[in-house]
Amino acid sequence: MKIIMNDTPIEISGSSLVLALSSSGINDLKGLAVAVNDTVIPRTAWENFALKENDTITIIRATQGG
Repeated sequence: MKIIMNDTPIEISGSSLVLALSSSGINDLKGLAVAVNDTVIPRTAWENFALKENDTITIIRATQGG
């Protein structure tokens, strides 16, 4: 299935949001916020959230600084 993650098209073999994150090399989920098609998905829903073909995922990582 083709999705777009942070403006980059990628292919994943399943449909779960967690699978898409791990397929793109994101294993440390701490400090992440994820939106699918401009809707923020609560962390508690990531495991069961099913993606669809051509969904757009935006990942934002919190960082320290000032």
